[in-house]
Amino acid sequence: MKKKLHSILLVTIVLLIPIIVLISGWAKEKMSLPSYYDQDFEEAKILLVKEESLTPNPVVEGLYNGKQTVFLEILTGKYKGETQEVVNTIDQSHNVVTYKGQKVIVGIRETDEGFNAWIYSYKRAPSLYLLGILFVGLMLYFGRKKGLDAIVALAFTTTVLIFIMVPMIFNGYNPIIVTIFSVFVSSLVSFILIGGFQKKTYIAIIGTLMGVVTAGIIALTFGKMTHITGLNLDQGSNLSYMALDYNIKIRGLMFASILIASMGAVMDVSMSIASSMSEIVTLQKHISFKKLFQSGMNIGKDIMGTMANTLILAFMGGSLSLMLLLWGYNMSLRQLINMPFISVEVVQGIAGSIGIVLTVPFTALVAAFVYKKQQ
Repeated sequence: MKKKLHSILLVTIVLLIPIIVLISGWAKEKMSLPSYYDQDFEEAKILLVKEESLTPNPVVEGLYNGKQTVFLEILTGKYKGETQEVVNTIDQSHNVVTYKGQKVIVGIRETDEGFNAWIYSYKRAPSLYLLGILFVGLMLYFGRKKGLDAIVALAFTTTVLIFIMVPMIFNGYNPIIVTIFSVFVSSLVSFILIGGFQKKTYIAIIGTLMGVVTAGIIALTFGKMTHITGLNLDQGSNLSYMALDYNIKIRGLMFASILIASMGAVMDVSMSIASSMSEIVTLQKHISFKKLFQSGMNIGKDIMGTMANTLILAFMGGSLSLMLLLWGYNMSLRQLINMPFISVEVVQGIAGSIGIVLTVPFTALVAAFVYKKQQ
């Protein structure tokens, strides 16, 4: 019966994902959205490199500075088939070196005399698609049925966050409520797909929600104490200008970012504890509530350290360039620790790690209560 329910859920989610994407796209078309780009981005092919003057980049080995004059043909969009001579300026901020036969992405601006094209970036999509196919292939090869469940769960989580949570935030809904809802739905579906309809799955769901919400509350509390808001997040200042055209509530974005960032690690911790405690109860049916809870805590102690490291290192890896830049400026500790960017990283990293730590007793307590009540 459980296998049948699992199969029904799997098929339902697979069918639901494109429906959510289509509905989100339809709703976006109905909105009166401002245009931030007065140009189109299309694919083009380099027909000829007429002339070029390039010198090695003094900072990054393998890159160049200089200028190219190229002929290109537009391959997609309104001006498909049109050709144009384009001057491609190459520097550290725009380092796209072209060659004959290469496909690139170009920006197209319309003028009274026609259109002007400029080389925007390399065509990176095929490589990214190949990387995605490699990931899916390895998951299916080594994971088999579980690998398929994990892929569908990941696709559903991504769909919920991008095509439900983000549009709702842009429509003025409270980011805190929207994110909690998104995390709940995503974790519910992911756990059931991966763990099945079992008690340990429901325990892991409860533990995950308690852990991520706790992390968000701590981030919200210390965010207020340190006077940091969503404006201090990466690209937060740019988002504030966009909020004038939409009804975005910037204040709750710090809470939302913590919930999403810590969700994966917290899910891992809660499922590991719930699954391990399930095995303990199976092998020792008459174990006491206290000993079962203590066993869950002992298991969690070994897990929380590595998971907390994972989260901290993820935040540090995302801000590596910033850390190098600040080190290069030779700032004092007083100046460094009080910078808003540093405060954001510290609050995010530590709040998420606290959420992981507290997930251990939350999950162990719920699991001990459920398994002993069952007996």
